[in-house]
Amino acid sequence: MKKENTAIRLKTIMNMRGLRQVDILNLTVPYCQKYNVKMHKSDISQYCSGKTEPNQEKLFILGNALNVSEAWLMGFDVPMERTPYKAESVQNSSVSAQCKEIIEICNQLSPHNQRKVLAYSKNLLSAQQMEEDLLAAHARTDVEQTPEGVQHDLDIMNDDSKWEE
Repeated sequence: MKKENTAIRLKTIMNMRGLRQVDILNLTVPYCQKYNVKMHKSDISQYCSGKTEPNQEKLFILGNALNVSEAWLMGFDVPMERTPYKAESVQNSSVSAQCKEIIEICNQLSPHNQRKVLAYSKNLLSAQQMEEDLLAAHARTDVEQTPEGVQHDLDIMNDDSKWEE
């Protein structure tokens, strides 16, 4: 049974986590990129004001970004917690303990410091993506690469003593 609407649920989670609309928008960015969905400031504003309800795609993005159930976000009387898909939980089982620890630490931080952690994490992710893009651009095509060969190339690239000054 539907007890509330998306606007009320968004306001609830914003109050619980000390988030602003722009914070929610920033949290959606990686999911928007991954699933090729556009989310704008005006979308979040309209959802929070209750003028419109998110469509299925944007509801999925918001649910992932906020780590809540889409049904809960829509206002249904269901648990707030997101139930991960089996494939996701198997794939992410090696990092789930670290992610849980990060979440526990973040929950103890002030909203201001949570935003700092988010910004730092985004910078790390951006740097990682640039490294991956760089490696892809320099990948050898004349021989079949092995994990050992890739690691050897990385070791050389990361060893400053191998580079002339």
